[in-house]
Amino acid sequence: MPAGSILVADDDAAIRTVLNQALSRAGYEVRSTGNAATLWRWVSQGEGDLVITDVVMPDENAFDLLPRIKKLRPNLPVLIMSAQNTFMTAIRASERGAYEYLPKPFDLKELISIVGRALSEPKERPSDGGRPEDLESIPLVGRSPAMQEIYRLVARLMQTDLTVMISGESGTGKELVARALHDYGKRRNGQFVAINMAAIPRDLIESELFGHEKGAFTGANTRSSGRFEQAEGGTLFLDEIGDMPMEAQTRLLRVLQQGEYTTVGGRTPIKSDVRIIAATNKDLRLLIQQGLFREDLFFRLNVVPLRLPPLRERVEDIADLIRHFFTLAEREGLPQKQIDQAALDRLKRYRWPGNVRELENLARRLAALYPQETITAAVIDAELAQPAAVGPDKPPTEDTLSAAVERNLTRYFAGFDNGLPPPGLYHRILREVEYPLLSAALAATRGNQIRAADLLGLNRNTLRKKIRDLDLQVIRTSS
Repeated sequence: MPAGSILVADDDAAIRTVLNQALSRAGYEVRSTGNAATLWRWVSQGEGDLVITDVVMPDENAFDLLPRIKKLRPNLPVLIMSAQNTFMTAIRASERGAYEYLPKPFDLKELISIVGRALSEPKERPSDGGRPEDLESIPLVGRSPAMQEIYRLVARLMQTDLTVMISGESGTGKELVARALHDYGKRRNGQFVAINMAAIPRDLIESELFGHEKGAFTGANTRSSGRFEQAEGGTLFLDEIGDMPMEAQTRLLRVLQQGEYTTVGGRTPIKSDVRIIAATNKDLRLLIQQGLFREDLFFRLNVVPLRLPPLRERVEDIADLIRHFFTLAEREGLPQKQIDQAALDRLKRYRWPGNVRELENLARRLAALYPQETITAAVIDAELAQPAAVGPDKPPTEDTLSAAVERNLTRYFAGFDNGLPPPGLYHRILREVEYPLLSAALAATRGNQIRAADLLGLNRNTLRKKIRDLDLQVIRTSS
């Protein structure tokens, strides 16, 4: 007896042959076709226990056919295959009720495993019937196998309220994934509220999270709502959760356990309807061993772990990413840019300690600094070599720092009419210049933040906040 009947639709005869052979060896009865019309006829006639279909076929897109299949036979599992391996492909497959999305090329053993699971436990994927209007604005970019796994997991989690723990190095895009879970999930009509634990003074974190009553502490002249109240009905993103002090961890655990909280200085419990997504660039299990993070809170937050790979583990995505960033820069008024293959090869060999954030900053800098339309390998070599001149081995001196800043600003404005950028770009320019400027100042003063703040004309607390916000590594060297 066959283990089940499977309908395969793909206009590529080679893929049909491979699937026929693999599925037949696994004990399934297989019928295959190269068009959507035949697939629809078979489904309409009640044939097949499972469908495997490509997205793009000569007569109809599978995303248009899938809703009709789900309406006629809601319990028929449908596996979507696609060579268009983007985040939106996974999202569309999930929204239209596909059981699973498989990027091409796929692993046959994995496909057989998914088929077996789908036939033993058929189920409908929930859908709220709506979706965000600006689908193409999603900032997750990449077609590497690592990113395909992220897309598939995000697609499965969108219509749930499961707590998610996102781990990854700084600059890998943890907040972007959290926003995607919110913006494309069932809580999209609520607020997405983010709070960075590392950027808030420890004695104010509880007030920031839960709000406070008038007179709760010195300076509390009015009642203030907290992030939980602001995120009611939506999503609360707790970034750098590893920096949360123990007292606040205890209160957060109580909220997760009981579904309610009290404001600082308040007595009446407030019910909470918030989805929690946490993120960290630290090893929380190590913090638990060191007594710096509660183990019970970790298990409450780590319901669904999601690890974002560093850019050095997905270098095949660099071409898509830098073109994406060039497009964003062009929309902001910067000149159109493209990059040649030799330059891409240079980028793929770089280690990217700052991950995707570092690549984005580089792309914007390239768009602003260089007048030529095509970025070459020589330009990339010059850009990636610059950080090597700033560090503990060869720090700039205070005497040459101002000259270096002036020189880089002159390069920054090169290519614009009259040496000035279009109106409205100054905030972005300050952001682009700020990181290397602060890095150079700290290197020039050998990590002495008091001297660096004085050199830059900043308040020391302002400098410390900028160091945290920009994830600057402060390296101290002997005088």
